[in-house]
Amino acid sequence: MKTLLPPHGVSRALTRVCDWTVIACGWWLIALSVMTCVEMLGRKLFSFSLQGIDEIGSYTYGIVGAFGFAYTLITRSHTRVDFLLSRFSVGTRAALNMLAMVSLAALALLCLWRGFNVVVESIELRSTAATPLATPMWIPQAIWLGGYLMFALVATWAALDALRLFLKRRTGELNERFGPQTIEEEIEAETEVQLKSPSSSPSPASPTAPMAATGAAS
Repeated sequence: MKTLLPPHGVSRALTRVCDWTVIACGWWLIALSVMTCVEMLGRKLFSFSLQGIDEIGSYTYGIVGAFGFAYTLITRSHTRVDFLLSRFSVGTRAALNMLAMVSLAALALLCLWRGFNVVVESIELRSTAATPLATPMWIPQAIWLGGYLMFALVATWAALDALRLFLKRRTGELNERFGPQTIEEEIEAETEVQLKSPSSSPSPASPTAPMAATGAAS
């Protein structure tokens, strides 16, 4: 699967951390699904309830979404409206792709800054959820902020590399890595199967091959 991050040790570290976090989020979603099923069956059949499943679910969706931003960016899976992009010249496309990454990094840093203020305010006010669990709000908010931190790191690192390529006028590489995915790349990203080009397919066997095999067998 292609990634927009440069081949660098920092990129590998960021990718590894993103992989761990999305796997952890996936397992947590499975656990939440099991707890939700237990909650539904308990209410329906046994007249008992697991307190706080709805509250935990609301925290989960916010946290999973925040961590998903970074992974989606690394795998170039964010939706791009590109029906006009292909009509521009190579240089114009490179400038637009670079501006897109810089804008996304600025948005990620803004989200990180605002999220940090939310966590600090919750700590100062000692805010708790108005639920039976009475969860201190800074706990889920701090995990949620970690997702935005990951997103900001990935977006900033990618934006710096896009800006570097643009200043060096390496427009082809910039458009290839930071431009919208092609149909083949989307299929590969969904199936994780490397599509084989016609030139790499094995050549058909020569007509004399069966005869040679027959002679060897005899």
